[in-house]
Amino acid sequence: MIKKNNKWVNKLYFGDNIDILRDKIPDNFIDLIYLDPPFQSGKGYNQIFQPGQGEYKCATAQIQAFEDTWTWGPEAEKAYEGLINGTITKEKPNQKLIDLMKTMRSYLGECSMMAYLSMMAPRLLEMKRVLKDTGSIYLHCDPTASHYLKLLMDSIFGVKNFRNEIVWCYSTSGRGTREFSKKHDSIFFYSKSNEYFWNDKEVRIPYSESYIKSHFKDKDENGKMCRKRFDAGKWRIYYSDEGMIPNDWWEIPYVNSMAEERIGYPTQKPEKLLERIIKASSNEGGLVLDPFCGCGTTVAVAERSKRKWIGIDITYLAIAVISKRLKKSAEKGKIADFEIDGEPKDVYSAKKLVEQNPFQFQMWCILKLGIATPSETKSGDRGVDGIINFVDKSKKSEVGKAIIQVKGTENINPSMVRDLKGTLKSQDADFAILITFKDPTQGMINEATNEGYFEFMGRKIPRIQFLTVEDLFKDPIPLKLPYSFIIDPYKKPIIEKETEKEPQKMF
Repeated sequence: MIKKNNKWVNKLYFGDNIDILRDKIPDNFIDLIYLDPPFQSGKGYNQIFQPGQGEYKCATAQIQAFEDTWTWGPEAEKAYEGLINGTITKEKPNQKLIDLMKTMRSYLGECSMMAYLSMMAPRLLEMKRVLKDTGSIYLHCDPTASHYLKLLMDSIFGVKNFRNEIVWCYSTSGRGTREFSKKHDSIFFYSKSNEYFWNDKEVRIPYSESYIKSHFKDKDENGKMCRKRFDAGKWRIYYSDEGMIPNDWWEIPYVNSMAEERIGYPTQKPEKLLERIIKASSNEGGLVLDPFCGCGTTVAVAERSKRKWIGIDITYLAIAVISKRLKKSAEKGKIADFEIDGEPKDVYSAKKLVEQNPFQFQMWCILKLGIATPSETKSGDRGVDGIINFVDKSKKSEVGKAIIQVKGTENINPSMVRDLKGTLKSQDADFAILITFKDPTQGMINEATNEGYFEFMGRKIPRIQFLTVEDLFKDPIPLKLPYSFIIDPYKKPIIEKETEKEPQKMF
C-alpha cells in the first residue's frame, strides 16, 4: 500500500525495482521519473566512509556500493525471454521493442552489453506503464551505452515523444592523454504523450549582460525594456527580467570532494541538476520516482521542493545512506516523513533476506547498529564484517576499534567464538561483537567470559559480546559500548556528553 489511512506517505523501497514497479505501483500514477542507472561502465563503485576527520583520524574505508559490470548468463537469458514473451512485466512489449531486442541480440551476440540492455528494457517498459499521460521521464547515461538506450526509449515511448538530449557538462580531475577528455553525460528527456506537463517559469535563467544590451533594444508602452519579434504570424514581446529557458547543454559543477552536499557516494549527482529537472517537469505536490535512487539526491531534492516521492534501490547501503541523509537535511527540526518498505521488520523477514541475499543481510545487520562501518568486500575483510571506531586518547592513534562478525546460519557453536578471538588479536581490536540468529550456547558464553574485559575510562567492556538478530530490533540495542565516544562512520566525529543511561548486561 502506498497510502496509509488515505494519507500519502513517501516511500523508500529496498528491493529489485522490476518487482516493485510491477507489483506495488499502479498504472498512470507517477508525474516524473528520473533514473540514473548503472552505465555499463564495467567498473565497481565504492561508497566512501570517512570515520575520522579533523582532530581524530582513522583509516578511510571503502565498500562496494554496486558493481556496474554485466555478463550474459541465466539471469540475462531469463530477463530477455521474459521481455519477449511478456511475462516479466505488466506492460506488454510492443512489436517494435521485440523486433529491436531480437535484432540487437543478433548484432551484439550474448555479451555484457546485451545483458545490460536485457536488464534495462523491461524496467523502462514498466516505467512507461506507471507514468501518467502528462508525465515525463529523464534517463541519465553516458556515451558507453547511450546510443543503445536511446533506441530502447524510442521503441518504448515513441520517437515523437522524444523532447531533448540534455548534455550535462562538468569538469572533474583527470584528463585524456590519447583522446579528448570525457567530461559530459547525456540525459534523454521523453514524455509519455504530447500533453505533458512543462513549467518553464521555474527553470528560467538570467540573460547575460552582453545579451541584454545587444537584443533588448525596444520599449513597451510603459517604457520597459523589451525585445519585439514577429514569430508564427504574430508579434511576440520578451522582457529581459523574465530570463531564458536553458539550452539543452547544462554547465553544472560536479559534486567535488569539498562540496557541502557531498556524502561520499560514488556517482553522486549535484542537487542543482535534479532541481532543474524536478521543477521543469512537476508541480508542488507532484509525485517523483527514482527507481535507481543510489544516495538519494532525487528524493532529497523532491522533499525540499515539496514534491511527493518514491525511491527504489536494490542495496541496503543505499537505503541506509538515504535515510540518514533525509534526517540530517530536515529543515527546522522537522524530520522528513517517509517509510522504508522491504527491509526486515522482524526475525522472520530477516531470515528471508539472508536466504535471498546473504551479503545484503550482512549489510543490514551492520548498518542497523547505526554506528558501524561495513567491511570492504562481500566476503568480509579477514573475518571482519564491520568496524566501530571510537575516540580513545590513551592510544597513540587516539582511535579505538571494535570488530563485528555476522553469522547468517542458525548452527552456532564455541568454535565461532574461538575464531573471533583470533581475529580480535590479529586486528589489534579492543573488543568484538558476534551477531547470530540464536542465543549463544553456554560453551560460547564460557569462551567469551574467558576473554575478559576491555578497560575504558573506568568502565569494563566485555572483549567478546553477543547480539541476536532479535536484539537489532530493540531500542536501545543491548551492547556495552563507549557510547559517547563513537565516531560517526559517515562523515565527521561526534563527541557527545557522557550518557547516564547504562547499557544492558553482557548476555
